[in-house]
Amino acid sequence: MGDVLAHESELLGLVKEYLDFAEFEDTLKTFSKECKIKGKPLSKTAGGSLRDSRSLIIQKDLVAAFDNGDQKVFFDLWEEHVPSSIRDRDSLAQKLEFYLHIHFAIYLLKHSLGRPDKEDLDERISYFKTYLETKGAALSQTTEFLPFYALPFVPNPMVHPSFKELFQDSWTPELKLKLEKFLALIFKASNTPKLLTLYKENGQSHKEVSQQLHQQLIEAERRSMTYLKRYNKIQADYHNLIGVTAELVDSLEATVSGKMITPEYLQSVCVRLFSDQMRQSLAHSVDFTRPGTASTMLRASLAPGKLKDVPLLPSLDYEKLKKDLIWGSDRLKAFLLQALRWRLTTSHPGEQRETVLEAYVGNDLLDCHSHSQRSVLQLLQSRSEVVRQYMARLVNAFASLAEGRLYLAQSTKVLQMLEERLKEEDEDIVTRENVLGALQKFSLRRPLQTAMIRDGLIFWLIDILKDPDCLSDYTLEYSVALLMNLCLRSAGKNMCAKVAGPVLKVLSDLLGHENHEIQPYVNGALYSILSIPSIREEARAMGMEDILRCFIKEGNAEMVRQIEFIIKQLNSEELLDGVLESDDDEDEDDEEDHDTMEADLDKDELIQPQLGELSGEKLLTTEYLGIMTNTGKARRKGLASVQQSADEPLRRPITPGGHRTGYPVLEGYPISPQMAQPARNGSLPSLTSAHPPVYEGAEPSALEPCISSSRKNPTADIKPGEWLPAGHQGEARLPSSEVPNQAPGSGETTRSEAACSGRGA
Repeated sequence: MGDVLAHESELLGLVKEYLDFAEFEDTLKTFSKECKIKGKPLSKTAGGSLRDSRSLIIQKDLVAAFDNGDQKVFFDLWEEHVPSSIRDRDSLAQKLEFYLHIHFAIYLLKHSLGRPDKEDLDERISYFKTYLETKGAALSQTTEFLPFYALPFVPNPMVHPSFKELFQDSWTPELKLKLEKFLALIFKASNTPKLLTLYKENGQSHKEVSQQLHQQLIEAERRSMTYLKRYNKIQADYHNLIGVTAELVDSLEATVSGKMITPEYLQSVCVRLFSDQMRQSLAHSVDFTRPGTASTMLRASLAPGKLKDVPLLPSLDYEKLKKDLIWGSDRLKAFLLQALRWRLTTSHPGEQRETVLEAYVGNDLLDCHSHSQRSVLQLLQSRSEVVRQYMARLVNAFASLAEGRLYLAQSTKVLQMLEERLKEEDEDIVTRENVLGALQKFSLRRPLQTAMIRDGLIFWLIDILKDPDCLSDYTLEYSVALLMNLCLRSAGKNMCAKVAGPVLKVLSDLLGHENHEIQPYVNGALYSILSIPSIREEARAMGMEDILRCFIKEGNAEMVRQIEFIIKQLNSEELLDGVLESDDDEDEDDEEDHDTMEADLDKDELIQPQLGELSGEKLLTTEYLGIMTNTGKARRKGLASVQQSADEPLRRPITPGGHRTGYPVLEGYPISPQMAQPARNGSLPSLTSAHPPVYEGAEPSALEPCISSSRKNPTADIKPGEWLPAGHQGEARLPSSEVPNQAPGSGETTRSEAACSGRGA
């Protein structure tokens, strides 16, 4: 109570000041009378009168500077006393400030008796020009002000018809009147009572603190995801190292049996390869004289005794989700697409991620099997750039997983819409990147390869790769990798034969590109198409061997060996006849591939939630919680079995993410390739042939014969320069026999992909 009495006079004065400001005249009289009766002291409100007198002085100084053409004094006072929130955000203030700058720029032209001082005039014009290029640039799109942007460059504005109005006698008085009204309004608003000021400042402070905490939370979540990715990358590298070490130990043990090195030396080598934590126990417990003991222990170290249980994510109401994805606002659609993608990309690899994907597939999240006029898949054609991009990201995330590709491949309209989006998308680079990434992963499946070749996608790729410096790293890598995958097929090689010159020119130019990530794919494509005699003849005519030998001088050892294979293919005289086994049979079982969830899927998010707005998993579990829509089914994992020499160019379909990671997914201990992307530091080690990346359904033949001329060629009618999206004439329809009829999550039989050598340094 003592504190209240100590400040009672000031508090009562604040109340009186507010009542006076709000013009509560009767209330103010009653309040003052009651305070007098009760003997309550009222503090004098001298502060208000002082502010009023000070405001009047400032207004007079501003008007005087306007009349005198004193530009520096005026704008110093203007920036000091007119709040920046008004100057920067109020449209009337911005327009008035623009005309005030014009007033001072032409002041000498209007008020000089003779010729104005050139130096002073040039200084004013320069000041105006600087304003136009900085703060005034915001009004450059407004028709009202557009002509005045030419004012600094007109030699004599007084006679120019566009500026006739500025030099009329009425223009300056009208501008002065607008200025006085504006100042009166601003300074009246600035004389708000202290009680109101305290309330507003306190509320604004709380709002700013809340926003700051919210932003800190977002940053903390982002850092947490980054650290998780780093942890998974280290974990994946560790497993790669142990796997390679096991191979090395097998070789060393074989030499031990030939008495070339001693078991003691082998033991010391193996112990040095282990972590400090494992050295002592293994050094004392493993009998390295028994064949297979060391490699068995190494491989056993990869399989933990008991994995930490990872809870399944809550079930969702997919009917409500799909309804809002189709009929909701664009902002809601974007947040839902983002949240659904994050469920895939941030879920724990293994049962948790598999259950998420199986729920998506089982509930036909993308409406791949829907025949309705409006479907979720049509968001790829949305008018909203954000919705299109986020839909493309989600499809790319689906395509990153083998079961996701199987789901998408069962509908011909998915490939058709992606090809159309790829052709039409020229506004958003990220959208095109994700569409291209999805198509490249589609090319791991043979029926989809056939459809893309039939649709003439090779011609589009050749055209875009003519100017690789204009492409992002992602677009370049996935374009070249897609081209290579399509060129591995006989139909793709025959398509390239129609435009042999441009194809060879593009690939030879890419050999010297600064992005070394693409070199294995360029080499693989060259090696493949040079199996066609007509392309070999074209390559010899353009001096391809000399071009290749230039890169032999500059390349590293692994790249040199690959180029030597290409030169050998170039100089081959072998004629492939049509009786050889064709690689174009579609009815073979497709194999499970690595799940390559690259980090690029979540880069550069376009939308951020506002204060109080739900997003991510919180949005899904708050608004779309369902009952028993998750059904956990374990997928069978298998290791790759087909191997390829690390010296040879790639001859089997591959995806850049899988090529960079190149490690096995061990049964019961899955690892996320998304977390294991190597740093692009120019050091590009070769992948061990023991753990090659896998693809889906390629033929393991070493050479791929062309289709004989007697056999029906589905690409024969496509001409270079035409790019026909699926769904138009020549639509690629996938027979049911081409896609295994399997329940989601039941798994696919595995056929392995061989690895090529590492990327050049």
